[in-house]
Amino acid sequence: MLEDFRLIVDLVSILAAAAAGGIIAGLARQPPLLGYIVGGMIVGPAGLGLIKELIQVETLAQFGAAFLLFALGVEFSFSELKKVQKISLGGGGLQILLTILVTTLISVSVGWVTTPQQGVFLGAILSLSSTAVVLKSLMESNETATSHGQVMLGILVVQDLALGFMLAVLPALDRPVEEIGVAVAQAAIKIGLFAICATLTGIWIVPRLLRLVASTESRELFLLGIVTLCLGIALITQKLGLSIEMGAFVAGLMISEVEYADQTLAYVEPIRDVFAALFFAAIGMLIDPLFLWNNLDLILGLVSIVFIGKFIIITPLVRLFGYPLQTALIAGLGLAQIGEFSFVLASEGRSLGLVSRRVYLLLLGTTAVTLVITPFILRLIPSLFNWIETIPALNRWFQPGEPPLEVSEHVPLEPPIVICGYGRTGQNLATLLAEQNIPVVVVDQSESAIQKLRDGGIPYIYGNAVSIPVLTRAGLDRARAMVIALPDAMSTRLCLKHALEISPDLAIVVRANQYQDIELLYQLGGSEVVQPEFEASLEMASHLLVKIGLPTIQIQRQVKAVRNSHYMELRPDAIGEMSQNIQAATLGMNRRWYRLLLTSPLLGNSIASASIRPLTGATIVAIQRENGTQINYPNGGTTFQIGDSCLVIGSVEEQAMFEQLTKGEIAIPVLPIPVVDSAID
Repeated sequence: MLEDFRLIVDLVSILAAAAAGGIIAGLARQPPLLGYIVGGMIVGPAGLGLIKELIQVETLAQFGAAFLLFALGVEFSFSELKKVQKISLGGGGLQILLTILVTTLISVSVGWVTTPQQGVFLGAILSLSSTAVVLKSLMESNETATSHGQVMLGILVVQDLALGFMLAVLPALDRPVEEIGVAVAQAAIKIGLFAICATLTGIWIVPRLLRLVASTESRELFLLGIVTLCLGIALITQKLGLSIEMGAFVAGLMISEVEYADQTLAYVEPIRDVFAALFFAAIGMLIDPLFLWNNLDLILGLVSIVFIGKFIIITPLVRLFGYPLQTALIAGLGLAQIGEFSFVLASEGRSLGLVSRRVYLLLLGTTAVTLVITPFILRLIPSLFNWIETIPALNRWFQPGEPPLEVSEHVPLEPPIVICGYGRTGQNLATLLAEQNIPVVVVDQSESAIQKLRDGGIPYIYGNAVSIPVLTRAGLDRARAMVIALPDAMSTRLCLKHALEISPDLAIVVRANQYQDIELLYQLGGSEVVQPEFEASLEMASHLLVKIGLPTIQIQRQVKAVRNSHYMELRPDAIGEMSQNIQAATLGMNRRWYRLLLTSPLLGNSIASASIRPLTGATIVAIQRENGTQINYPNGGTTFQIGDSCLVIGSVEEQAMFEQLTKGEIAIPVLPIPVVDSAID
């Protein structure tokens, strides 16, 4: 009884430590799993030594790995993989094989491991990247639907799928070299037979079982049923000589295509999160902080090797599959870490004796550090390309000049409306315009979106909407108007800027994914900037006010006033936000402050009368007055004064043109004075 109570105390202690660590990590904007690991380190045997029943806790922690992989299987979507199937299957598969090959050669040659089998195991660990960290970072920056986002997620899906095979083959690696081939073949056959049985079970048995349980309309019974299914199949795979984790993943796959998949995920996620915290905390208990400190230089060296090595492998592969250099670099930087599921492999390999305790601890420390730095790297990528833009020798390699990959046969001859982005917004717009017999041309670089356009007979340009050749091929020089509904802020800004370079007077309606971008998009030349969340609020308010009897004209007048004010009424702290976010809003864009000389011809002129954008192509996003007042997003009527400093965004050439304009090296055109009829009626 005392031992049972001791286990309860240990579980409470480790969960409390994991919760505290997760909260601190969350406040520091880091993945919670890092907090779980640190919490386990603190209360574990190498830390404060609060945990006594280590074996029992580790046994329970196995449920964490099982539920993690079960949820991953439920979330797995073959349709998502199909969107980028070439780079996913081809690039992802090659990345795993190359990582294993390079790691095996290096680790054996320098003596990190004693056998090639151990090198293969080490390569398998290093080949996996962090789905959780990368996906979270992409979601925070709203970049999951971008080209680089789709590439990274596609490769991650293949890595997660390969994890099941790795876990199945892993036990065969501890056999003699001459038996490895036979053992791997047996493992592959065993996996194949199990996959066939699992597929048949998923088609004929699982859907009927879930419908039967769901018919009881009992949340408890449904949850009990899916947990039993998950752990039951996990036990079967364990008996077959495979792994519990692989069985849990397959159980999730069985449910992924059933109509109850979302409901299953919603029910399982709380259990998964609790046991996952226990799993990562148990991993932390195995880490010796003193060992990490004594080997800090070695771990940092390993982190550098992992980061540089994976970047060198992934970047050329993405480029090889036809993606732009910028996309390849972002994918290479974003996937250059070791994933959280590598902990699962490392734990399994340690129990099989494939690595020594020293190498195992080095792996744990290296993995934790790479997970910590990944969010920082992804946030710094816009600044990296901003810096590249200032170096002409490098910038020419990153110019968005890729030609269209494909142009539909029936591009309209009459002036079209160009729609950039064929997500939900783009699809709805194309449908509404088609009902009015208004010709459209859609620009998108997603294969799945282009296939929908092909099937619907809608004219399209298959290419990057940021690319000037692509926009030119879409007919911007003769277009009636343009709509930009791209998924990420950076592409939206660049698309708007390049569109106005082609057709300066074009009416462009832009979707602002984040309300912080509204003023900047107006400043860059957008005719109208639409923010979906604010528009939804306006529409709901309009319907509500009509229902309670307010005059329609009064409602329309109020809605129009809100739109004309750029939604200021819906963000009362907008002035403060603009002041705080001016630097963040222009992050990733080439920006520079210019102080106007006393002899500058701009003094006394307004932004409009000086023809800043027509003459230079640059945009002024802020003016700092001599008295310390800062005008963010000045309008065309803002007049330049003595002592002003201007924050200007634009390319290197545009910045140079603006500097010449401030010095009088470019003449400001004299606008004709309008003739005013002074006759009195």
